[in-house]
Amino acid sequence: MEELSKEILSQLLPAEKEFVPQKAVHPSDVDHWTPAVLLERAAYLRKMARHGDGSAGETLKEFPRHAAMLSVRHRDGQAEVHENFADLFYVLDGRATLLSGGAVVGAVEVSAGETRGVALEGSVRQELRSGDLAHVPAGVPHQMLVSSENAFTALVLKIQEKE
Repeated sequence: MEELSKEILSQLLPAEKEFVPQKAVHPSDVDHWTPAVLLERAAYLRKMARHGDGSAGETLKEFPRHAAMLSVRHRDGQAEVHENFADLFYVLDGRATLLSGGAVVGAVEVSAGETRGVALEGSVRQELRSGDLAHVPAGVPHQMLVSSENAFTALVLKIQEKE
């Protein structure tokens, strides 16, 4: 029976490629966070942000080429550029202004492929509200501005786009 299976596979697959069976995904391997769970975690992060420097975040889970994070802001973020990683923001609560493009003022490389600065010049403004989704590709300068009366909560996916 095994020989017959190999023969069928050899006819179906190109000769230069070796067949490697994929690991089956078990339902328990799937990660799932409901809006209620995310907002409950965000309530804790809001308290931390209020008593700290105005922002707080946590990594929900790291994966081989991306990470899921929860972020709460009561203040503006720094200008930043991630050379290899895109940011995908899904707004859970609040409002913010996403600046993207332009040049980073006071740019400092804080680690390999990661640049921070005090502001952006020549950027485009995009208002973000609850339910919005924004994708910032790797290498694009960006900054999140938050008005002082609002907290901003987002699920952030850091996605490796470049090696």
